[in-house]
Amino acid sequence: MTKRIYLCLAHMSDTGLEQKYIKEAFDTNWVVPLGPNVNGFEKDLEEFVASPQPSPEGKGGKRVVALSAGTAAVHLALKACGVGPGDEVCVQSFTFCASSHPITYLGATPVFIDSEKDTWNMDPELLEEAIKDRIAKTGKAPKAIVPVALYGMPYQIDRIMEIADKYGIPVIEDAAEGFGSKYKGQMLGTFGKYGVLSFNGNKMITTSGGGALITPDEESWREIMMYATQYRESYPYYQHEKIGYNYRMSNICAGIGRGQMTVANDHIAHHKHVQALYEELLKDVNGIHVHTQPGDGGYDSNYWLCTITLDPDLKIKGQENAYKTIVTGAVGGAAGVIHAADSATTDCQPNDNVEALRVFLDQAGIEARPVWKPMHKQPVYRDAPAYTNGVSEAIFKIGMCLPAGPYVTDDDVKYIVDTIKDAIV
Repeated sequence: MTKRIYLCLAHMSDTGLEQKYIKEAFDTNWVVPLGPNVNGFEKDLEEFVASPQPSPEGKGGKRVVALSAGTAAVHLALKACGVGPGDEVCVQSFTFCASSHPITYLGATPVFIDSEKDTWNMDPELLEEAIKDRIAKTGKAPKAIVPVALYGMPYQIDRIMEIADKYGIPVIEDAAEGFGSKYKGQMLGTFGKYGVLSFNGNKMITTSGGGALITPDEESWREIMMYATQYRESYPYYQHEKIGYNYRMSNICAGIGRGQMTVANDHIAHHKHVQALYEELLKDVNGIHVHTQPGDGGYDSNYWLCTITLDPDLKIKGQENAYKTIVTGAVGGAAGVIHAADSATTDCQPNDNVEALRVFLDQAGIEARPVWKPMHKQPVYRDAPAYTNGVSEAIFKIGMCLPAGPYVTDDDVKYIVDTIKDAIV
């Protein structure tokens, strides 16, 4: 192979609509965090996520606010749910840190909930156990519940919503990785009170950076909009009666998003196609298992990234050298400044064969990475309450993400699978 195969490389529309909308922004001098592209992108998203179900509040359909990041969307949703100092929020442990960090921004405490085996997402039974225990220990219920669509896989939303309604706790769906994923025909992000989307550079569609918050109705949309624009009151001068944030999406980035919406369904179809190829080509490879969605018909994952697990006793070439050298740069698509580690190992890490396969694939020009390390095993959250069953830790030790993006061809998948076979001793 002469090219490098990335996990999910940003792909622009063949018609170049992204550049058209960006040029319009420059030509009309709309280069700020508002403008026609922002408005248009929000309308496109509202149509895309339109739910067959009426708004729970009975006040019309869902409204969307385009923001600077999915993390900002989580933050504003928590704020809108009244989360503040001394509060607790139940959040999935098996996730990226953007699901939990905004809880701490608000002075609240994340309560980590482990996963169930089928979807790898929040275990509803552990969730209810945690809620009961937090009420017993603190005298009050958690202020919100944050399930996560890990790698695009829908969570057990029916059961989660049933529990949330039982205790009167709002649900914030973190569908950052689940753009276009559905459960029983309904888009993720439209079941709970709020839904979070991400358009980071490696997501299903991109705005370079950026995200969006799905709100339940016009009233909630206006409140979120106020918080996203520094909470400026309606005076001819700047009057602030609440603390707001500078979280609105740039009109230039939104122009990229408008173009991307024209290929969103094609991207989703491609990821599903790649997943099916992995399932077919790896089905007879001993020791390798492709993670698939439950087969009851209700789940419709976008398969943002395709994931596999390795049997612990599987031997990989170079395995004896795993974790012998300190990693000095970013691994798995991370960007920015990386703090230099002072050790090659931690007390919770993937098995040696997973690391050896990652290195083997990397040397063959294939980007792969471990699955997310559970948040309850992150040093920064060592003191946070956690309700665990061992599922996410077990998957972290044996799991790996494989390329699935729009630039990944059928021949690429075959090459990846052949490379995996070659790596096995």
